[in-house]
Amino acid sequence: MKNEHQIEEQEKDHQATSGQSGSHVVGTGIGAVTGGVIGGVATGAAIGTAAGPIGTVAGATAGAVIGAVAGGFVGKEVATEVDPDIEHDFWRSSYSSRPYFREDMPYDQLGPAYQYGWESRMLYNNKTFEESEPILARGWPAHRGHSHLHWDQAKHAARDSWERISNRKAQAAKEQTEVLIA
Repeated sequence: MKNEHQIEEQEKDHQATSGQSGSHVVGTGIGAVTGGVIGGVATGAAIGTAAGPIGTVAGATAGAVIGAVAGGFVGKEVATEVDPDIEHDFWRSSYSSRPYFREDMPYDQLGPAYQYGWESRMLYNNKTFEESEPILARGWPAHRGHSHLHWDQAKHAARDSWERISNRKAQAAKEQTEVLIA
């Protein structure tokens, strides 16, 4: 098990060797799907509706393509901020110290909840966990993978990883502000 200092060192090593912080194909894919399906289809369909039913379909299709490209760029940004390997290492080494930990709940049951939390934090960037929680609760069955946990059991881990990313983003913004002021 790695401690938090070792995980932070791993993050620094990864950034130094790759030149970027955790760029992963997964993040780009998440962004492409999110951008294409949610943003592109809805926007394209809305615009196309002015031309009637055929315009709605054509607009949705065009919106999906444009949204997927834009979403891919957003996903790449997400991936550069969060390295799933580092996050899983961190939570695997520290989950047993969390107040919701139970002996009968191994990491492989909580891991998907942690991942759902950090991925959702990046997707719902301008919302709090509390604002996003009803959406997350509805989406959990599709994201739980092999976990048998119900949302009421998984949400604590999801919140923890959400807050870890929030704290990291706040710290990065603070450091960036300090550099600009200096």
